[in-house]
Amino acid sequence: MVETTQLTSADAENWPVAPGWKGLVAHFFESDKGAALLAFLRQRLDSGAVVFPPAPLRALDLTPPDAVRVVILGQDPYHGRGQAEGLAFSVAPGVALPPSLRNIFKELQRDLGEPPPAFPSPGGSLVRWARHGVLLLNTCLTVEEGQPASHSGKGWEVLTDSIIQAVSQNAAPVVFMLWGSHAQSKRALIDARRHLVLCANHPSPLSALRPPVPFIGCGHFSQARAWREKHHGLK
Repeated sequence: MVETTQLTSADAENWPVAPGWKGLVAHFFESDKGAALLAFLRQRLDSGAVVFPPAPLRALDLTPPDAVRVVILGQDPYHGRGQAEGLAFSVAPGVALPPSLRNIFKELQRDLGEPPPAFPSPGGSLVRWARHGVLLLNTCLTVEEGQPASHSGKGWEVLTDSIIQAVSQNAAPVVFMLWGSHAQSKRALIDARRHLVLCANHPSPLSALRPPVPFIGCGHFSQARAWREKHHGLK
């Protein structure tokens, strides 16, 4: 597991991001919304709340804007101790795979024939994806232990919406994978004339096999690979 499994400081200066994201992030934290979010986080930490993950902006540290080729949107971090590592759907090494992540690997195997990663190492950590151009972005970047969506609406969405828009405005074609109604609510932020937007149900067991577009069988990974080969010459 990562050395620190929970947030220990609400100081944005302690959260590294790739140089290309720094201006956007600084602008947010200098705004009223950003300042209010930091104040909220400090208040919760000072009151003894356990907040995950330890590095809320890790996706922006591992995937610079000029490296983004695929965006996968999540909602908020895992709320179990030791799970969240700052990347949507990813869990820290050594942590058992959550059901949604198991279904992501199941669809990856069905679609591309890639076997699930060995557990416990590397397990469910998607750091390798992040370092190869997959922006694993939750729309809310912190959560309290055992309380899903506890930091929803506190300001993170202002930042993450601006990140989605910034990627959309990038000249390079990008694949956006929007799984579930929450991710699909961000569709208006994306220029579908320039990018490939793929929509399916959330990979949660509650919806992965249900209509209108079951996650299992959606074929998003093969479609993304074909798009990347066409526009970037990459697999």
